Amino acid sequence: MDYNDQMKNRVKRIDGQLKGILRMMEENKECKEVITQLSAARTAIDRTIGVVVSSNLVECVQKSHELSDKSTEELVKEAVNLLVKSR
Repeated sequence: MDYNDQMKNRVKRIDGQLKGILRMMEENKECKEVITQLSAARTAIDRTIGVVVSSNLVECVQKSHELSDKSTEELVKEAVNLLVKSR
């Protein structure tokens, strides 16, 4: 699977957000501020999942098809279910 620099940079930004949230908690910041940042991190993760799935869907299905007896349709359904489950 090819995870390009854009995807890796997204994860690094999320890591920074989470560290910032932890710092906010340690500093006893207001609940509303912490929840706002947690929500932003969750949104960033959801978007990153979408980028990874959309960028690698074809490759993932092709490789799985070569290694499995499942039909392409079954593999696509599995990929869609994975994306839906991540929400």
